[in-house]
Amino acid sequence: MKIAKTEIAHAKESKASFDIDAVIPILKVHFHSVRTPVVDFIQTKTRDPFKVLVATILSARTKDETTTKVVTKLFEIIHNYEDINKFSVAEIDKMIYPVGFHREKAKHLKQLPNILKDKFNGIVPSEIDDLLLLPGVGRKTANLVRAVAWGLPAVCVDVHVHRISNRWGYVTTKTPFDTEMALRQILPEKYWLVFNSYVVAFGQNLCYPRKPKCGECPIYKYCARIGV
Repeated sequence: MKIAKTEIAHAKESKASFDIDAVIPILKVHFHSVRTPVVDFIQTKTRDPFKVLVATILSARTKDETTTKVVTKLFEIIHNYEDINKFSVAEIDKMIYPVGFHREKAKHLKQLPNILKDKFNGIVPSEIDDLLLLPGVGRKTANLVRAVAWGLPAVCVDVHVHRISNRWGYVTTKTPFDTEMALRQILPEKYWLVFNSYVVAFGQNLCYPRKPKCGECPIYKYCARIGV
């Protein structure tokens, strides 16, 4: 993976004007004061990489409140990847409704057991390239599973991280992929495991795409693009 030299230069320039070391401790306090993002919740509750993977796949383009309700019921029936084989795609689809794109996700879940068994001996992999071989797994999901399920360094960029990192002026990028590559250059690795969780919680509760709650924002003075 390569990132353009101009993007690296912009990232390093942004780093100099945004105090990430001051911001992270404040975001940590905020994170622990609000509802935990669903994938972190599942990890805390189950400590099961398979369930973290499923929750992450289902959470894509779906509100956390909806995903939490769905996976809580789902994991009363599905305990491991082999249990998925007991159900048809239509039955799985019914179980995971009303998450976004539930029909497509049902097909991905149905394919998951065979790939996990054939390629990874039934164990959810921890390496990004391996995770990307799983159905329904893109870079965001792969990085999040690596970080949350396995506790390994990864930079997970979803819509919140992409939008807010740019709003802060920490990066200047056009796509989530560009943001991931830029953050890999400038975000201290000690923050990689928590950055997504903290920023997602911040985006869900304060830093909305429209009409962000700047008057309640604990890092207001650090934001380089107030009102963007």
